[in-house]
Amino acid sequence: MTTEENFHARPPLGLPTGSVRAVLTLLILAVVVHEIVLGRLVAVIWTETLVIALAYYFTYRRFVSLPREVIIRLEREGALPREANPLGLPRHSIRILIILTIGALGAYLYREHRLLEPQVITIFGTALCYLLGVFISAVTWWWSKGRKTLATHFWEDIKAAVVLLTVAATASLHFLSGPDTVPKWLETTTVGLVLFYFGSR
Repeated sequence: MTTEENFHARPPLGLPTGSVRAVLTLLILAVVVHEIVLGRLVAVIWTETLVIALAYYFTYRRFVSLPREVIIRLEREGALPREANPLGLPRHSIRILIILTIGALGAYLYREHRLLEPQVITIFGTALCYLLGVFISAVTWWWSKGRKTLATHFWEDIKAAVVLLTVAATASLHFLSGPDTVPKWLETTTVGLVLFYFGSR
């Protein structure tokens, strides 16, 4: 493998592939386990984030990521079986349906003057953080034309460092002082950043 190929294959922070996701998943798991062991009620937002993180981590680790043109070529050659789209619908139909559903619900809640209810802010905030991550990932890929550049490596490193530090700080407060010392805004921000990170990967 050439130096250029090594550069383009470099994961965030120069760590082995999946390392940042693994640490984030372990930190989230540690918070949940800590709360359970101490007999405290685990906030739903942490359990949901744990499920999302575990599902994404294990799904992502099982498969090799290949460029779209390579997949098409391998399918054409018969080396890779064609993978049907979910429910036999056109490509990205489910994603578009999810986004439209969330948008329609948001519009309804806005019309009913319920958009600023605490529960709505939490649910919408976390969902939008994930979707924003997915959108930014697509834009970054398009901007770099699927190639890793120095700018994209820098962006990935900054993103990984910010999320790791935020989750570590929030988890430390949980461990040392209990969940009551963690401000609600910090907890929500932490979960939002984690979802943004997973969405953007």
